[in-house]
Amino acid sequence: MADTLPEWAIKGELILNCNCTVFCPCVISLGDHPPTEGYCMGWAGIRIDKGHYDGEDISGLNIGLLLEIPGKMGRGNWKAAAYIDDRASDKAFEGLLKVFTGQARGTTGLFKVLVSEFLGAERAPVSYETEGKTRRLMVGKAIKGEIAPVAGKGGEDIVVSNTEYWMGPDITVAKASKGKVRAFGRVWDFDGRSAEICQIDWHGPN
Repeated sequence: MADTLPEWAIKGELILNCNCTVFCPCVISLGDHPPTEGYCMGWAGIRIDKGHYDGEDISGLNIGLLLEIPGKMGRGNWKAAAYIDDRASDKAFEGLLKVFTGQARGTTGLFKVLVSEFLGAERAPVSYETEGKTRRLMVGKAIKGEIAPVAGKGGEDIVVSNTEYWMGPDITVAKASKGKVRAFGRVWDFDGRSAEICQIDWHGPN
């Protein structure tokens, strides 16, 4: 039962870069429209500003993720992998692993349904930096990413707001100036491709 699972929460920011040539259609269509290339390959970075898992403080930790989705988002058969901040305690590592495999239920519980193959989880130095509006993610030698919002009228960010997207309701449209992955047998380069920025407020198990 969900009420026997530990309580957890994560507040912070998520960035994502994928192989879509223009802004990811999954945000608005909620998976009814396939990715622009027919399939999705992407990386994500998560900065935990404030969080806990079963009483363990996870504030200040960073996470890197790899995702492969073979078609429409809701059809499943995803592949995923996680890089967990090497500063995490053993309890925090195990808790974050359960969060990002969906075992902890709550906001990320859909991973348990949609991910058919979890490639693995590794401890790694995960750096998530913000300089002006630019965000950078460095995960050891596995992920090197840099994204920034696409400027709209008056130089303001373009934000798709009030969505039902699982990550959060307001998604800032961005583009990657660097999106390089060498991990789990994957060699990707998504420079110039679609990216997203999202403020997250996740929790579980309910």
